[in-house]
Amino acid sequence: MSKAMKIVFDFGGVLFRWHPPSFLARVWPHRVADETVGAEVAKEFFQTYTGDWGAFDQGLADASTTADRIAARTGWTREEIVAVMDAVPQELQLIEGTAALIQELKQAGHSLHFLSNMPEPYADHLESSHPLHDWFVSGIFSGRVKQSKPHQPIFDLALAHFEAKPDEVLFLDDLPANIEAATALGWQAWLYTTPEAARVELVRRGLLPA
Repeated sequence: MSKAMKIVFDFGGVLFRWHPPSFLARVWPHRVADETVGAEVAKEFFQTYTGDWGAFDQGLADASTTADRIAARTGWTREEIVAVMDAVPQELQLIEGTAALIQELKQAGHSLHFLSNMPEPYADHLESSHPLHDWFVSGIFSGRVKQSKPHQPIFDLALAHFEAKPDEVLFLDDLPANIEAATALGWQAWLYTTPEAARVELVRRGLLPA
């Protein structure tokens, strides 16, 4: 196997379920009939994690302010928006296959860290619901550092926090823009789709035994 590395996990869509089209279809059935509609509504609600939701991600706006802003921008009722925001913690269910990978990687001697775009209330929920401090040596939530992916400042903060050089890190994230940003800064990075595909890639890289 290759030497031990610092492996950095994204959270939403990697370690915890995050699929806005199906999520919105469940919590907003009166507006979202199916995942196809959900994908379109998600673009307006989350703005591809820029705008109102991006400010929430970065800790630059609290939940109440974010609900006000989305309501003003979209015309949806504030009560509906709050219902979606309140349902996010339940959506963030642990992806068991990724949790198993974390244990394998730890046993193989790698140092695990996380880098997640996550508003503070949801970060607090994840910390209280899961043994993150047992799984990871360290990690960064965007809401606590007032920066977010795919912008360079959060990657620079992460390297300092992880005490790593770019080529010592392998970053696993499910959004192409974040992978492209990390790669441009010299990180090793891989676009995460499923735990099964990730394990194949980690074996290919010599980071896990076959």
